[in-house]
Amino acid sequence: MKLIYQGKTKDVYSLDHNQVLLKFKDDVTGTDGVFDPGANTVGLTIDGAGKSGLKMTKHFFELLKSQGVNSHYVSADIEEVSMVVKEAETFGKGLEVICRYRAVGSFLRRYGAYCEEGQPLDSFVEITIKDDERGDPTISEDALVMLGILNNQDYQTIKELTKTICNAIKVELASKNLELYDIKLEFGRDKATGEIMLIDEISGGNMRVYQDGKYIAPLDLEKIFLG
Repeated sequence: MKLIYQGKTKDVYSLDHNQVLLKFKDDVTGTDGVFDPGANTVGLTIDGAGKSGLKMTKHFFELLKSQGVNSHYVSADIEEVSMVVKEAETFGKGLEVICRYRAVGSFLRRYGAYCEEGQPLDSFVEITIKDDERGDPTISEDALVMLGILNNQDYQTIKELTKTICNAIKVELASKNLELYDIKLEFGRDKATGEIMLIDEISGGNMRVYQDGKYIAPLDLEKIFLG
């Protein structure tokens, strides 16, 4: 296999037939040794984080597949901590799509003059551009269109897909008395068909989840949710 990209939390290898292999790492995003799913730097390494993230990812991708959601997921090997996926083309240099159900994290830091911590939000969707140097800034629909990153139809498709996907994840977590506060997704185009599809992973490292008002760390989340 040929290594084609080394990411913060995964390495990417080329396979045949428009597929790639994602090898999950034990690195997680954060700042000053504190986990933060919205951070754009690796903050710490947690033993077993890669396997834990893959278990969650496999569960959610298979759930979404059963509900007819188009994604890059093909198969997962838990012991090898790897996942085979369809090759995708990113929008621009990469976008992250956040769906927020409560005011925490960067939303609270930005808009704290107008809301309280934990205040309910109505499936608020926002998009950030992947740009470590500039701190992954948020970007509006108008700017995405003007800069040629998305067209209006693509934006609406991604927004509606995000709400559908995140609601399915929220409902699934709620079955174990877990509340989803926010979650980060990524989308791309299927290199073979051009269709917009969900890519990357769906794990504790991409979301903030609480139980009885208490934040649940990613590895603990996997144990509670899948244990």
